[in-house]
Amino acid sequence: MRIKVLLATVAAVALLAGCGGTATATPPAAAVPSALTFTGKTLDGTQFDASTLAGKPTILWFWAPWCATCASEAMSIADIQKEYAGRLNILGIAGMGGNKEMHEFVSDLEVGAVPHLDDEPGAIWRKFGITEQSTYVILDRTGRVVVSSYLDDLQLTSKVKALVA
Repeated sequence: MRIKVLLATVAAVALLAGCGGTATATPPAAAVPSALTFTGKTLDGTQFDASTLAGKPTILWFWAPWCATCASEAMSIADIQKEYAGRLNILGIAGMGGNKEMHEFVSDLEVGAVPHLDDEPGAIWRKFGITEQSTYVILDRTGRVVVSSYLDDLQLTSKVKALVA
């Protein structure tokens, strides 16, 4: 009888001490891939750290405020943002223009739900080897670059569906 009481006591203490791999442990944070080791400033001047995008598929949309092709892509970007919110990151990276024009582009084309960085100096564009707008860099959830090129709307949607599936 004493042995049963002793075993029950040991089991209770072990459970209370967290032995046995209970599910109360915090899961490890997503590793930050090298592709997401950059910072920038939003169009409003707030500091942005791309490491916050780790763990989900991510679209980096490189655009310029005067670019007609970029303007034609804005509706698709807004639609994808709405449809895949929470499952996919989208980050606009504006360059080759002034901050005022970047704000007007975002406002006029209604893509304000997507965060946008002001990369007028071109540092992020250089990091990814971007030489022209409009270019998409698409990362899978591990941070591996799976696309770095222009995509039309159908190609973009197809890539997104495959990544988020």
